Amino acid sequence: MKVDYIIVGQGVGGSSLAHHLLEAGKKVLVINHTDANSSSRVAAGIVNPITGRNMVKTWKADDIFPYLFQFYKKMETLLGVNVLEELPIYRPFVNMEEQNEWMGKSSEDSYKAYVKNINFDNESKPGLKSKAGGLELNYSGYVALESYLDAYKEYLKSKESYLEDWFDTDALKLSDEGVVYKSIEAARLIFCDGVQSRIKGYFDWLPFRRVKGELIYIKTDLNIQNIYNRGVFILPQKDGICKVGATYEWQDLSLVPTDKAKAQLVEKLEAIIDFDYEIVDHKVGIRPSTLDRRPFIGKHPKFQQLFIFNGLGTKGVSIAPFLAQNFTKYLENEQNIDREVNIERYFSLYYNG
Repeated sequence: MKVDYIIVGQGVGGSSLAHHLLEAGKKVLVINHTDANSSSRVAAGIVNPITGRNMVKTWKADDIFPYLFQFYKKMETLLGVNVLEELPIYRPFVNMEEQNEWMGKSSEDSYKAYVKNINFDNESKPGLKSKAGGLELNYSGYVALESYLDAYKEYLKSKESYLEDWFDTDALKLSDEGVVYKSIEAARLIFCDGVQSRIKGYFDWLPFRRVKGELIYIKTDLNIQNIYNRGVFILPQKDGICKVGATYEWQDLSLVPTDKAKAQLVEKLEAIIDFDYEIVDHKVGIRPSTLDRRPFIGKHPKFQQLFIFNGLGTKGVSIAPFLAQNFTKYLENEQNIDREVNIERYFSLYYNG
């Protein structure tokens, strides 16, 4: 079998990149082992343009957010499943000073497109302790990751572009013409395999930061119509189920849910809500984050047929489509990779390691 590109991994990054390359007319084979604990499948998939304790626009928001809505809506039409659920994020204010600050900020040109509404009270937002109102956002919602990734896997299979298998780095051979993996020949190979690139492989010299994240599932009779976000997110699903998360852990990187993380989530949850609930599930995943919190994208410093598209981190569902579009243009000699994500910034680690 001969292809233009082998892509290792079919998470959010691998799926976005595979689709852009297919649209560019390239023959692609995605090699992937489906893992229920992968970060792409465990993650809540929240799309949020205003983030952090200081509530600032996320990196490259003005480019990323219009494109991600366009991309996921196109994928819904292609796959015949719901992919992007548009649901306003609501951040309750803790005091009137915060309300006044956002009254001014919402009129600024750089922010007004993202602010749907400033609430002066929370009477229309059930279950919140705060009475000081809150900030409701546009360009927000969540990607139904499991159904999206499963549906896209079936699409790839229909194109004879998918192989369900563990990728064995030892079976990869490099040649002047590209790469040979078992019986498959390709001009180029791109690693989109999350934390696996850190464990073993051609890009293990990059400064990945694996981050364990845990979330709990709660059941409530309350009808929540927003994603609440203050310290934790509360993401409503079907039948009264909500996802609540998430934690960040850099030391214990096991895939075992912990009582410590559950207690942290419960404490933060009960700081903002006043409704009854029960915990019905508890999940964990490992995020492929990076030292400087910017993705790893680009060509290997020595092996010109090897590339990486990885380290998308907690904002992967938001940034993957836009970065995949740009990376595809780079691969087809149309534009350069953004310096902030290009792995050339870490080439010194490879040469001096």
